[in-house]
Amino acid sequence: MKFKVLLHVNEPERWAVAISNIINFLNDVSEESAEVVVVANGSAVKGYVREGETPGEVQGTVCAVGVSAGSADMEELSKRGVLFLACRNALHTQRIAAESLPDFVTVVPAGITEIVRRQADGFAYIKP
Repeated sequence: MKFKVLLHVNEPERWAVAISNIINFLNDVSEESAEVVVVANGSAVKGYVREGETPGEVQGTVCAVGVSAGSADMEELSKRGVLFLACRNALHTQRIAAESLPDFVTVVPAGITEIVRRQADGFAYIKP
């Protein structure tokens, strides 16, 4: 049996809990038994901007970078098969250029639509 899990993060301060949830889940069931997708929208997309980097092409934007869970943990989880998605609408609202995101983050047109699609495909919805 393959577990399909969708984590929805829309507040930057929830990243540490989300990352911890994913690590605990994968350690319990293994990467081979799980398909984990993380959808970030709202202000949580700020958590994808690497610490010390500017959010991109928009001048004067201040971004809360380097969440405690951090890009290093996210990158390591992506190597374990976790798919990290960012809402293009949220990036636009937060004035973050998609090009400034790490390579392991995939931009989707609308986070809410992605959430609905994944749930329709049988993913369990988790809101850390």
